[in-house]
Amino acid sequence: MKKNVIYLSIVAVLALCFSCEEDFLDPERNTNVLTDVSITEAAGLNPDIIEGNLTGISGFMIEPFGVTGGRHYDIGQKGVDIWTDIVCGDASLSASAFGWYNASSNLLTTVDFTREENEIIWNYYFRIISVANSVIQTAGGNNPGDLDANTLRVNAQAKAYRAYAYFYLAQLFQEAYDPNEPILPFYNIDDINTAKVEASQIYDLIVSDLTFAIDNLDGYTRTAISEIDQTVARGLLAYTYAAMGDYANAKTQADAVIASGYPLATAGQLAFPGAGSGFDSVNAANWIWGFDITADLGHQLINWWGQMDFFTYSYAWAGDTKSMDDLLYSQIPANDIRATQFGTGAQALQPINKFFDQGRTPGGQFAITTDYIFMRVEEFYLLSAEAAAKTGNEAAAKARLQDLLAIRLGGAAAATSYLAPLSGSALVDEVYFQTRVEMWGEGKSYLAMKRNQATVTRGTNHVFRAGESFTYDSDEMSFQIPETEIINNPNISSQNN
Repeated sequence: MKKNVIYLSIVAVLALCFSCEEDFLDPERNTNVLTDVSITEAAGLNPDIIEGNLTGISGFMIEPFGVTGGRHYDIGQKGVDIWTDIVCGDASLSASAFGWYNASSNLLTTVDFTREENEIIWNYYFRIISVANSVIQTAGGNNPGDLDANTLRVNAQAKAYRAYAYFYLAQLFQEAYDPNEPILPFYNIDDINTAKVEASQIYDLIVSDLTFAIDNLDGYTRTAISEIDQTVARGLLAYTYAAMGDYANAKTQADAVIASGYPLATAGQLAFPGAGSGFDSVNAANWIWGFDITADLGHQLINWWGQMDFFTYSYAWAGDTKSMDDLLYSQIPANDIRATQFGTGAQALQPINKFFDQGRTPGGQFAITTDYIFMRVEEFYLLSAEAAAKTGNEAAAKARLQDLLAIRLGGAAAATSYLAPLSGSALVDEVYFQTRVEMWGEGKSYLAMKRNQATVTRGTNHVFRAGESFTYDSDEMSFQIPETEIINNPNISSQNN
């Protein structure tokens, strides 16, 4: 990447990080976030400014302290992944020496709108929406006409970022999908509504943005895995349709992701000591979307790896441990290689053989160079299977599971035997279970809980709320619009009265 693009991406990250909390979506009041006017003016002098803002969004997704400037669980998308894994119970806070995740594990965050975790999540996604809107406006607006292919590509990528942010906001802040329920403010440049609009309006925008991205990223070859390309946009659209209960379209998009050519991980890649194991490199052939964490980024201590990896010098080694829920672990078959992903580090059932620095020295990695994963092909085998099972196509569901489980259970015969007795609701339940096991620690279990309208029961290895059960639509399983938004946005405060 050229040095000027690197510089501009840094400027964009800084603009995202230091914008005023209540003003960042209002370009007239906020002078820190680059607006469509300032971007257009700057682009006249240097066209790389728009590219820099797109790169800045991806940089913001992995930025330590990106929203707060100092809180140790403020680490972008992967920080949200930790919170959701803990809230849904599949990741247990198995020991707490420093207290960062106490409120999340104790399910206080999700019932108390004054908790800062809600504010971090809210501001993180809306800041992405703000800059994405600025880029969209500069690159032709919501309905671009006959523009050159590169401008349409920029517009498409920015729309995909906007859709990504709105998708997660809808999943996190609505208890259950109801198209008629007002849930979030709406900002798409042409239509600005600071009051909560109905979920159908939010989801219509997400689908429209991602459909546009898929159409206009056709044939585009990205320069880094952190960029959104057509396959990433298809993956996000598959999740969106599934969240809406539109499983026919969800399967179409999930199958298109699979058809794009990413291979399944090998057995060796799944767990130590296999060749290529560690889930730590963007060079893994099954990774679709991620971020290359390099030494020059300066990540130390405050990083997803620090929160999850026993072999990194940070919290997971020093006493804030996240383990697989022991009730979930107890259901994994003995011949499943994924059972070996978990073992004893500072506590039992830490992911010491799934996510690990290659040096494998307890607390050994200080300057972090292990990479971030956002999306991999295996989740779309599972999503395709889920969609097929829920629409009555059991043969297709089993075929997708067969491909996945043959690698995990030691061969095709073992997978066939395992799947043979499953049908109906038992097959649907099995896909959900496989999703929880396969995607543990990657931020996808919460989304699956919502889709499957599940009741989750915690095992015994949680510091808080061990043994308790929660339905997917309970207050404890969704986040709260933060106090600062309610105070500063009279349209929302009046709706909450």
